[in-house]
Amino acid sequence: MIKRYCLVFLLVCLVAGLIGCGYTTRSMVSSKYRAIYITPFVNKIDIAKESDLASKYKVNKPLLETDITQAVNDKFLFDGNLRPVSKESADLVLKGELVEFSRDPLRYTSNNDVEEYRLNLRVNISLWDNRENRLIWEENSFTGTTNYFTSFYPVASDRKNEDMAINDALEDLARRIVERTVEEW
Repeated sequence: MIKRYCLVFLLVCLVAGLIGCGYTTRSMVSSKYRAIYITPFVNKIDIAKESDLASKYKVNKPLLETDITQAVNDKFLFDGNLRPVSKESADLVLKGELVEFSRDPLRYTSNNDVEEYRLNLRVNISLWDNRENRLIWEENSFTGTTNYFTSFYPVASDRKNEDMAINDALEDLARRIVERTVEEW
């Protein structure tokens, strides 16, 4: 009798374990969404704004908004959950604007030279249902970031130039945008 209860208990635990554990490579995006249009990002960085102590490390790179649009488009292609298409064919529309590009010093040498920077790309983004013209979600100050060491850092293999760091920040931002889009809302 006890063996029977133990066997039933083990069988129930096995079934519960198999039901509770699952792995899927499917997206959390609703099955009604198959295609996305990424509007070209707009550069909203105000370069004419007076600088203060807190924003003295803000910088601008021409055509960075174009690089963001391309990186996000490429990341959606790589991800495969939503296919980038023209606006007329899209189920979803992703809109974005670049609002800040900053380079913050993290570490200094003994001579007071900057040894390490953190690059931040901040965008405001929103996702729209193109068929119903309805806002699905919106994020302000959505950030892609990377750290990089300058030529003052003693280990040469860890050094990057700013263009390499910008590419890393673009990759991080695009990855985060795609993850935010395909996750369950």
